[in-house]
Amino acid sequence: MLTTVTGVYRSLLSQLSFLDGLPSLCMRLILAPVMIIAGFNKLNLANSDLAWSQRLLADANVIAWFGNSDWGLGLPFAEVLAFLAGWTEFLGGWLILVGLFTRLVSIPLMFTMVVAATTVHWHNGWFAITPTNPDTSAAKVLDWVGIPGAQQSLENSIQAKQRLDIMKQLIGENGRPEYLYETGNIVILNNGIEFASIYFVMLLALFFYGGGRFVSLDYYLRPAPRE
Repeated sequence: MLTTVTGVYRSLLSQLSFLDGLPSLCMRLILAPVMIIAGFNKLNLANSDLAWSQRLLADANVIAWFGNSDWGLGLPFAEVLAFLAGWTEFLGGWLILVGLFTRLVSIPLMFTMVVAATTVHWHNGWFAITPTNPDTSAAKVLDWVGIPGAQQSLENSIQAKQRLDIMKQLIGENGRPEYLYETGNIVILNNGIEFASIYFVMLLALFFYGGGRFVSLDYYLRPAPRE
């Protein structure tokens, strides 16, 4: 019986193998718009008042944010790093979208995610949006296994809910709740490393597995197998 089930399972996997490019395609379709718009907003490409040579450079506000140690990242060579980050994300995002040089371009994009996580989001913890219910927070599982900081995260969820309830009450009494909630509910932004980490893992998967069979330009440009 076990042999039969194993044989059927292996046969099913073999028949589905021609679809093994779909996970890579889905990751690329998620990652590409994020990277493209992130890079686009770091550059002067949308500023039609500048000459083309200037439009290819990083935006002055982004450069200031990269270099300022008081309210920015405090990085050295801010102009160069902003330029490299912008074009890595913008051009890399387009390459990810079409699946060209997928493994190669995943490397600098992973690096940008590490820099973003460690310089911008690290001190905010894990969550991008603060959970407001400790019973459904992922930190509850970490608390079960004794991970340091999990209990503090759960307590922060309770405090975040209290603040959010006050905001909703004030809006209900003095604002225009129908209009303000029309396109979505309000949340407390934590701005942690969650998204940067997820994007890093997705890029890591693309580095190892490539753009996907049948669904990437890499597949059609690969060298023909030797006979």
